[in-house]
Amino acid sequence: MPNYHRAYQAGGCYFFTVNLQQRYPNDLLVRHIDVLRAAFRDVVQRHPFGLDAIVILPDHLHCVLTLPADDVDYPTRWRLIKSYFSRQLSATEPSSDNRHKRYERNIWQRRYWEHLIRDERDWRAHIDYVHINPQHHGYVTQVADWPFSTFHRYVQQGIYPVDWGGSHDTVAKIASAGE
Repeated sequence: MPNYHRAYQAGGCYFFTVNLQQRYPNDLLVRHIDVLRAAFRDVVQRHPFGLDAIVILPDHLHCVLTLPADDVDYPTRWRLIKSYFSRQLSATEPSSDNRHKRYERNIWQRRYWEHLIRDERDWRAHIDYVHINPQHHGYVTQVADWPFSTFHRYVQQGIYPVDWGGSHDTVAKIASAGE
């Protein structure tokens, strides 16, 4: 069994990538965006965290979140978000015997990518990466055209101009900086 090393820092700020089990073609997350939003609302009320940035794509999501000063438990938050979402969907998706034994649905990949944000520069690079991702994947030609993102909040706050993202070269540069 792999030995995963996770970074735990009380009050830490983290970047996450969370994927569906079946990536392509799958639009489950955007098709059930209201359920996913409800999952985040439910968990943040019981286990608070700050959602600095998020983008929901059809088959995965990226986000930057900050934990309370005395808290390191992001695994519980992801378990609860994923299980809330899974419970709300019909039980018709296929499940492997191994997942069935563990009472798991076949919706999410078991693991997720986590990165502890080191400093302000790292935070900005990951915030940019979150917001550029729909354009990077070719879902839209302008970042502002993707509805499932905190990009719009950043525009309202004057942090980004509405036409942020620009050319293909800019998108590639921003995407590679956040990876």
